[in-house]
Amino acid sequence: MDIYAGIDVSKDWLDVSVEPSGQAVRFRRDADGLDELAGFLRPQGRCLAVVEATGGLEAVVTASLAAAGLDVVTVNPAQVRAFAFSLGQRAKTDKVDARVIALFAQAVRPPVRALPDAQARELADLVSRRRQIIAMIVAERQREHRASPRMKKSIARLVRALEKELSSVDGGIDEAVRNSPVWAQTLDLLTSVPGIGDQIARTLIAELPELGSLDRRQIAALAGLAPYTRQSGQWRGQSFISGGRASVRSALFMGAMVAARYNPTLKTFRDDLIARGKPKKLALIAVARKLLTILNAIIRDKKSWQTA
Repeated sequence: MDIYAGIDVSKDWLDVSVEPSGQAVRFRRDADGLDELAGFLRPQGRCLAVVEATGGLEAVVTASLAAAGLDVVTVNPAQVRAFAFSLGQRAKTDKVDARVIALFAQAVRPPVRALPDAQARELADLVSRRRQIIAMIVAERQREHRASPRMKKSIARLVRALEKELSSVDGGIDEAVRNSPVWAQTLDLLTSVPGIGDQIARTLIAELPELGSLDRRQIAALAGLAPYTRQSGQWRGQSFISGGRASVRSALFMGAMVAARYNPTLKTFRDDLIARGKPKKLALIAVARKLLTILNAIIRDKKSWQTA
């Protein structure tokens, strides 16, 4: 890359810092501002533009820059803040944040991946909405235990409305998947594995589109299932998992719990770990990681569980 552009996204503004020149500029976060930003970056050579995930505000920025032919990456804000602390940077303003993002991009050089198209983003939004509705239903049912009779009626009405909305969202997800031949094939391949049902498969389709295109270590890291070793000199600490996509990891844990009982291969794998004295939680993590490796290979090779 010739330049690295860090872009701090707020509701109205885009603060941009460019490395190695150190140039700082600001654009409005609207159609004209995005066009001006692309026009500013393009003439400077091969550019890697990096933005933080900011709850959706960054989506129009990444889409616009990608459409303009620029390489753009969305990164985890926690990584950038950790990088800022490593630099001794405690101040936090839009201009400072943009410069830290640019320095992070220059130092780390995060890999560029294809952005999801509009159909994929819609499916991801539906899957995310489904999780939100389920969380609301669970919260209301927990309130019901300590509610007065009058409040219980109110809770019951709300739960019925939420369940109706959940059914509508499920229908939307099913329609989106079945209307895409590629997704329909992927769904069939994933659900051929004992332990993977429709909802887990749809979550993976929506939120782990890299499945089948990366090696087993890379895909485990994306899901937050890659073990991190801790050691110093003669000291050996317990390995742990961290980061990754929480929704994907949760779905895989649910699949692992089912697979550990009904998938012959993974049941044998888990039982062997337990027999060797491994804690049950560690065994579950190992099953989830092995399950992900199997799914990754199945999508890569386009072969179902029966023929894999």
